[in-house]
Amino acid sequence: MPVEAALERLLALAEAAPIRETEQVALADAEGRVLAGNLVATLDLPPWPNSAMDGYALRLADWQGEALPVSQRIFAGHAPTPLQPGTCARIFTGAPLPAGADCVEMQENAEVLDDGRVRFVEPIHIGQNVRPQGQETRAGEEVLAAGTRLGPIELGLAASLGCASLTVVRRVRVAVLSTGDELVEPGLPLGPGQIYNSNRRLLGSWLQRLGCEVVDAGILPDDLEKTRACLAQLHAVDLILSTGGVSVGEADYLGIALREEGELALWKLAIKPGKPLTFGHFRGVPVIGLPGNPASTLVTFGLLTRPYLLRRQGVQDVTPLQFPVPAGFDWPKAGNRREYLRGRMEQGQALIYKNQSSGVLRSAAWAEGLVEVLEETTPQRGDSVRFIPLSELLG
Repeated sequence: MPVEAALERLLALAEAAPIRETEQVALADAEGRVLAGNLVATLDLPPWPNSAMDGYALRLADWQGEALPVSQRIFAGHAPTPLQPGTCARIFTGAPLPAGADCVEMQENAEVLDDGRVRFVEPIHIGQNVRPQGQETRAGEEVLAAGTRLGPIELGLAASLGCASLTVVRRVRVAVLSTGDELVEPGLPLGPGQIYNSNRRLLGSWLQRLGCEVVDAGILPDDLEKTRACLAQLHAVDLILSTGGVSVGEADYLGIALREEGELALWKLAIKPGKPLTFGHFRGVPVIGLPGNPASTLVTFGLLTRPYLLRRQGVQDVTPLQFPVPAGFDWPKAGNRREYLRGRMEQGQALIYKNQSSGVLRSAAWAEGLVEVLEETTPQRGDSVRFIPLSELLG
């Protein structure tokens, strides 16, 4: 199945099983969460006209070019009195404009005379250096839509509206498991033919960044009955996420269990690395089976599983930022699968890691993004390729 078709199918399946439960959380705890409903302003921002500069507030009609006496000083956080006719007010950035004033001249264009009066040496116009009431938003206006992922900027905006807490979609509960007798947890001794399990740590950390609740389901041995029993215990999660064991080999017991006791919605993608990705259900619980090779896990989770998880929380824009860049390499052989090479930008062009094997995670540690090579193409140095920053996928 082509990558675009697989993503479209996954997003449709996600929309069919939305996370509807919500919870109220303090702003300090809302980083990375998804807004459950529209955030509507309850006040104007700014709530009153204020000065954009340190300077002098005046009513333009009162000034004919003569020096004006200063009738008051207005600091941010202080309430001014109405401006006396024929005077100006010393005002500081962010301070409320006094009633009767309609412009502010910056202090750099003002000359304070010996008698305390102020002479303005440049032309002035109404509204100059004034932030009008409601310039940013008006009470009753929608400022953030439901489905918005909350980051520092969104949380700052909510705070500016006086929100101490927000209603967010509850966290997605994801059970993470690995498959294979060859896997050993870091810190334990390796036996013959064994390797350390990197995928579980990779996915656990990534899921936490996405605001998910991670359920550690451990390592499944190469045993069909134990695989069935483990899957059956995970009935209370929103997604079972596995690595390995989903191909068609004799020891790929997860794939066997899904075929026997569940259903498969998609299997086998035209993507490299990551061809044996599986989506299905085990007794009604969605299951995504990622390939076991670390680079394959990274590519398929970032491009397919991440948008699926975000869409289940109501996020509509799940497409990572990507842009065309000139290739800094020659790609010799056209393939029938979409390839995602681990690469980085240097001197305005995309370079790729020397070893693109699906088992080499070091390639991703070196890289800054994924370089897309389309099916049946052989881009040469200087040709345009698409670059997807890893920073877009990891957050």
